[in-house]
Amino acid sequence: MTSRIWSDPLTPTEIDEITALVRADARIGERPRFWGIAVEEGLARALAPGQGRPVRLVVMNPDAHAAWEVTGWTSGTDRDAVLSGWADVDAKRPGVSSDEARAIAQAARNHPLIVEALAKRGIHDTSLVWVDPESITGFEPEDLADRRLSWGTVWYRESVDDNGYARPVAGLVPILDLETLDVIRIEDHGVIPMASESGNYRSGTWGPDREVAPLEITQPQGPGFDVDGHRVTWQNWSFNIGFTHREGLVLHDISYRDGDVDRSVMRRASINEMYVPYLDSDPTAYRKNFFDWGEYGAGPLTASLELGCDCLGEIRYFDAHVLDGNGEAMTISNGICLHEEDHSILWKHVNTRTGEADVRRSRRLVISFFATVANYDYGFYWSLYQDGNIELEIKLTGILSVSGIDDGKMPSFGRMVSPNVQAPTHQHYFAIRLDTAVDGPLNRLVEVHAEVEEDDELNPWGNAVKMVSETISSEKDAARMADASRALHWRIENTENTNRFGESTAYRLSVLNTTRLFAKPGSIVARKAPFVGKHLWATAYDASERFIAGEYPNQAPLEAEGITAWQQADRPLDGAELVVWPIVGVHHYPKPEEWPIMPAHKIGLRLEPDGFFVRNPSLDVPPSEEAACHAPTGANGHDGHDHDGHAHVQHGSDDPHAHHHDHH
Repeated sequence: MTSRIWSDPLTPTEIDEITALVRADARIGERPRFWGIAVEEGLARALAPGQGRPVRLVVMNPDAHAAWEVTGWTSGTDRDAVLSGWADVDAKRPGVSSDEARAIAQAARNHPLIVEALAKRGIHDTSLVWVDPESITGFEPEDLADRRLSWGTVWYRESVDDNGYARPVAGLVPILDLETLDVIRIEDHGVIPMASESGNYRSGTWGPDREVAPLEITQPQGPGFDVDGHRVTWQNWSFNIGFTHREGLVLHDISYRDGDVDRSVMRRASINEMYVPYLDSDPTAYRKNFFDWGEYGAGPLTASLELGCDCLGEIRYFDAHVLDGNGEAMTISNGICLHEEDHSILWKHVNTRTGEADVRRSRRLVISFFATVANYDYGFYWSLYQDGNIELEIKLTGILSVSGIDDGKMPSFGRMVSPNVQAPTHQHYFAIRLDTAVDGPLNRLVEVHAEVEEDDELNPWGNAVKMVSETISSEKDAARMADASRALHWRIENTENTNRFGESTAYRLSVLNTTRLFAKPGSIVARKAPFVGKHLWATAYDASERFIAGEYPNQAPLEAEGITAWQQADRPLDGAELVVWPIVGVHHYPKPEEWPIMPAHKIGLRLEPDGFFVRNPSLDVPPSEEAACHAPTGANGHDGHDHDGHAHVQHGSDDPHAHHHDHH
């Protein structure tokens, strides 16, 4: 087998050779189910290429109500694949695969209890019915507490190509056994009229398409990046592209070339978890709260970018490989997109005394993937900039998760989006995992905020402001809140290197979008995901602490695991291998304009060099070609520029603020 870098995504060959060994073990039974295989990164990082890679996966025997975490090694240049251990896992708690979800959905929609309930609503063709199994964590009925469960949302389509998520079957809640594929019981809260209006969003549904002039993006000399396997270099940046079952796209070993030196910035960056609580007491909505990554997995939910127009320009795609619920390697073609984008102005100044103007256009490298979670679609875009900035932009689109509402009523905890259709108020939280390595492996976290200088001798005019820094010394103090009113941000500092001004070299972290959980303390929603109660967490690196919500959050005990439990160790953070966990959040009060499909809503975070460089690192970016910037437009070809492409700039005054007007 070809040697692979430890952080490369697993290949179908590696997945298949491990699952073949697992299948040979009699304890998994005749109908095994699988959930996820991943490289043991903490161990793999220290190994030389060619030794094989340590992995773990989860396998379940639903007939025996049993599950195991299996560890092993993929084959290397001089060894075959091998299993190294089986550890028992609570059978309720592995994540739900798409295959398991399809199996229970198929069984549920034809179950006599659901068929009878649908008939009360005038629905007799169950082939047009969808049943989505939903996370039940925290809401398990007491008499079913030991079973692997789900609850179902039920939807109806008027035709095969209808938007099923536009027609909720209100009041109908089946409780599902995932192991036996049985409907245990039905909650029926009464018949409510179905949506009377189409929710289709396909081209031409609501009238003819508008006319749009072509916009072409060309790179005649090809892209500016180089790809060697999964190692990417672009401008001064370099990094490795990884992919996991739980998190989807992962970036490893991000560094920036400063002169002749590659300076590290980040060891690892990923979307570690997504939590979506719905804030509505409606009987068909109050259980809605999901760990979309921990309970389902970003990897298998990743969308293929083969169809559509997700990226433009000279694109490099990467396939993604995951383990499906039946134990087979599944390839997601074009799961990851790599491309360059123009991004407006990088920097600019007009010298009005001399008439000279200098401007540089910004270009960014974007690494992205999309995940479709039933009705919602989420795009994740990591962007690297020429000035050393890193941004994460999250785009929320797709279809709102809606509920039915009776004639003549208005929703108390949401908005009307269509007749008899309400969209509950809800939230989206994204826990980001950043294994920092700013200028080296040992970092500290510093919180910085603004204060008015109260000493009159230092501030005689009342306008002096000071920036106050607080080092977060240990984990118990590393649960922080953003506060724009105090210009609060965080610095990730190197504890060994300083710049020419004697400051620690650092990157600045700003969480651009935050909210708070509008649920009562002690509620299931609040206790399920205590990490959303803060906007930033930090821990000392531990290879076993992989996921902010814990290793197995599905039907997990509330508040018992994850980052709030890890922080009880109170490990020192000043000069540690630091892991920073920003929480990006949005409070979504729906709008009618977001129906029947939602225009992309954008949120994110930013990392900026802060004393990392000695000056603006993008001074070496060349000017754009004039012809590319000043192509004539309009009927007479005049666009306010001379024929040589230079802008008109009036000058000659010593007043830098002078404005001159031509009168033609």
